[in-house]
Amino acid sequence: MRVLLLGSGGFLGRYVAEHLLADPAVQLTALGRGDDADVRFDLSNGSPGALTRFLNAVHPGVVINCAGATRGGARELTRHNTVAVATVCESLRRSGCGARLVQIGCSSEYGPSQPGSSTAEDAVPRPGGPYGVSKLAATELVLGSGLDAVVLRVFSPVGPGTPAGSPLGRLAEAMRRAMQSGESELKLSGLGVQRDFVDVRDVARAVHAASLSAAQGVVNIGSGRAVRLREAASVLARVAGFGGALHEIDSPPGRGGPHHVPAATAHVPTPAHPHGAAHGHATAHGHAPAHPQAAGEQGGGPAGPGGATTYPYPDGCGSWQQADVRTARDRLGWRSRIPLEESLADIWMEAACRI
Repeated sequence: MRVLLLGSGGFLGRYVAEHLLADPAVQLTALGRGDDADVRFDLSNGSPGALTRFLNAVHPGVVINCAGATRGGARELTRHNTVAVATVCESLRRSGCGARLVQIGCSSEYGPSQPGSSTAEDAVPRPGGPYGVSKLAATELVLGSGLDAVVLRVFSPVGPGTPAGSPLGRLAEAMRRAMQSGESELKLSGLGVQRDFVDVRDVARAVHAASLSAAQGVVNIGSGRAVRLREAASVLARVAGFGGALHEIDSPPGRGGPHHVPAATAHVPTPAHPHGAAHGHATAHGHAPAHPQAAGEQGGGPAGPGGATTYPYPDGCGSWQQADVRTARDRLGWRSRIPLEESLADIWMEAACRI
């Protein structure tokens, strides 16, 4: 199977490339802006005609688009996330290769959801920021293109390579600095949000499965379980060996004041999966400014009340997101495998190398 991978240098793209290269049946060609790409091409500026000629020369059976931007203003995000996808779709329509398109979308397309709910693919998208709007526009272009195509809406990707500018990346760096300076307390803020974390290596498996499947439309890729950032911070402290306390400044409603989490005893709860789906443990494309799809985060300075370090989620998705992942299970034969603790341990290992 000949595969053309767009955006192989990003957070998600690197692991998709690694996973595909491990399959002896795949002949992979990487196209992108970086020097590590087999062919250099900027989707946001390149012409559909030039890409069409390349498609006709390579004749791939599958095109995977992991390219995109998570930072910048509305104009830049539109150029990299929407115009670029329009170029891909138009080139595939003009080409005679008949390739299947696997487009990487993100959970920011959905926007805020009701706490306690699981967001299914038929939910009405209401993105809460320009990033989500630009990605939703790209999804609509793909779905309306008439191509053999599927859009994977990746929730909050984590794991090795997590961008240093993401909430978990910044948290790991703050913990590294605290341990290096011998501090016994780490002041934190903004940990009340709950997100559906999924390991980037599991995302790569989903992309591979989508490439081989006949699934079309939108498919959610997540763990199926929301975890508070507060709990993720506690697990990160434990795997890092941080023996101090996590001092949460902005306590959630009802807590009545600053909240201390003893790092040594923290753990991630394991409630039942929604709809009875057994997906294993939960695990920001640099793709979602939350998915990491892949790709750091916008906004959010390090200083908060009382000198706390803040980790806002600027994805426009409010306080809660949890994926309904039944479609991925039923149509792709996929479910997440890597537990969140393993993903966080890998994030910490990279941060610890800077000590």
